Amino acid sequence: MSDKSTRELIVEAADRLFYQRGYEHTSFSDIADAVKISRGNFYYHFKSKDEILEAVIDARLRHTRKLLDAWESKAGTPAGRIRSFIGILLANQPDIMRYGCPVGSLCAELAKMHHSARGRANELFLLFRSWLREQFNELGFEAEADELAMHVLARSQGIASLANAFHDDKFIKREVELMSDWLTSQMNRAVGSVG
Repeated sequence: MSDKSTRELIVEAADRLFYQRGYEHTSFSDIADAVKISRGNFYYHFKSKDEILEAVIDARLRHTRKLLDAWESKAGTPAGRIRSFIGILLANQPDIMRYGCPVGSLCAELAKMHHSARGRANELFLLFRSWLREQFNELGFEAEADELAMHVLARSQGIASLANAFHDDKFIKREVELMSDWLTSQMNRAVGSVG
């Protein structure tokens, strides 16, 4: 028996289905079937798909904060933490190749729909942006920390999109290596400007 509540199971199933099928193409029935509950029980927990979406975004934000905290604990340096962010492309490579980036795909879909929750979904990107900016600040790039954070975010999104389009695992590995080399060059540039 699972220790998770029915509500948590619904949110997990919805999160997975929104990622794999898209928000618009996932129905109440799809989620209820995935959790193996009746629609009546389902409606007890959520009255609308938008309520589920809000819960999914909240869950993703919690998960992302935990992930960032784990990187803070495990990587002793800001550069090591940024490398952890870059490495997520490899860690999630099969899913990225099949479905794209979970954050990018949700934000893009909600934007196309002009959905009222698109701003909430963008909070996921804002969380990554802020965290990356902090890492670059710690590396001594205060004046350009946000620009560098956006570069890393944009490049990772581009890699995820193209990996999904072309289903090329070698591409992801090559691009992650190039991003890592770029980070090393930025660190060398910072050291050179101090010396």
